[in-house]
Amino acid sequence: MAKKKQMGRRVEGWKAKSWYKVYTPDQLGKYYIGDTIAADPDIVVGRVLQTTLGEIINDYARQNVKMRFRIASVAGDAAYTEFVGHEVTRDYLRSLVKRRTTRIDAHIPVTTKDGKNLLLTVTCYTLTRANLSQTHAIRGMITKFVTEQVQNGDINAFLNSIVTGEISKELFKMLKEVFPIRRVEVIKSKVEIPSIVVAA
Repeated sequence: MAKKKQMGRRVEGWKAKSWYKVYTPDQLGKYYIGDTIAADPDIVVGRVLQTTLGEIINDYARQNVKMRFRIASVAGDAAYTEFVGHEVTRDYLRSLVKRRTTRIDAHIPVTTKDGKNLLLTVTCYTLTRANLSQTHAIRGMITKFVTEQVQNGDINAFLNSIVTGEISKELFKMLKEVFPIRRVEVIKSKVEIPSIVVAA
């Protein structure tokens, strides 16, 4: 004989949980990005949510930038986040690829002034095809410039540069003096989160 499902217990379990409204960091105006549910606020801390930059700043042109935020603290039914990375959508990157041009990627590990370890990917698209030595030189210029810029600021300054596109603009102005450049983008960033060591 089949056992009856104990639906009552499931309902009670959901009732015991609470919804938390999730907001972006202060420098992005504490914008509401969604809800998460948990039985204990301590469980909420560490969860990662994703939205687009276009949604946050109300600019459709920036819908191609995905932003990631990690819940850092909870106060009442509000969960506050910290920035942990971004990525430009693949569809947008594919639209930048043209024939007889070169895509140059620079993968850059760097630490901000306030001790945040970042892994960055910066991509440059040329107007004409670059040879091996030109590609190497451009990659070196990108790495040097980005490293200096990020090291001299904190994580908030870096986040602001993603929102405004300032690093990409400055790189473009610098690189076009040495080679025909069509576009420069910081296509990906990741903030390394220190692992928590549990004592035995």
